[in-house]
Amino acid sequence: MGHRLVRCWNLPEATLEGECCLNGGSSASRHIPKKTLCVSVSASLLLVFLALGLIGHLGLPQQHSQSSQPVKFTSTDPFGVLLLNQSAAVDQQNGLVTFSVTAGANQTSTVLFDIKHGLICYRPVHQESCFLLTMETSDYENVQSVLQASVNKQSQFQLSVNETQRHTEFLGVRAASQADVSTLEEPLKLLCRDSPIYWTERVEGPGKQRLVYFCIDICFPNNICVSMCFYYLPE
Repeated sequence: MGHRLVRCWNLPEATLEGECCLNGGSSASRHIPKKTLCVSVSASLLLVFLALGLIGHLGLPQQHSQSSQPVKFTSTDPFGVLLLNQSAAVDQQNGLVTFSVTAGANQTSTVLFDIKHGLICYRPVHQESCFLLTMETSDYENVQSVLQASVNKQSQFQLSVNETQRHTEFLGVRAASQADVSTLEEPLKLLCRDSPIYWTERVEGPGKQRLVYFCIDICFPNNICVSMCFYYLPE
């Protein structure tokens, strides 16, 4: 007569441990402590979560530092007087270059190049408005020099006064050309939050009957400095 394989479980009400036994064998040798097994699994899972948390804690700052690389620009005259004090934060992943231009008594204006969407956004100091401009070929070429400097890990540029090319561009602003903020990307919204945004266009000089309200000077690693001067066009 053959042996029959019998499986049985003994689950006392007062304990989480059970017994598994085979017919004809010792139940003590087949004993499986479920409580010990649960504690072991829980400890393993806890170690896994701690390891993932540590990796995330170490990895996120590294990713952030790679996505935003600072580049600083300075220039002095022959007597050592500081003529230019500006910096750029380069976000390679999102195609953003943000200039902080300091002039006068530590008054800083911000210029954002959104390369992916072909837009330049100006936020001048002491102005309650932002101004948008569509990028042209020269803008892409100039800002590309900043991106290349970031790739090459160049964090500081000392621009020579004698070698730097300088020119002025005039931007006309129409009061009725307010941009629809809902159509703009998040970086532009953050820069100009709670402020109206107006479209501008490159135009000829304002002429004697119009006044230039403000200018922002931006310099690039390719030794080109551009003075962007704004004035309001007649309605």
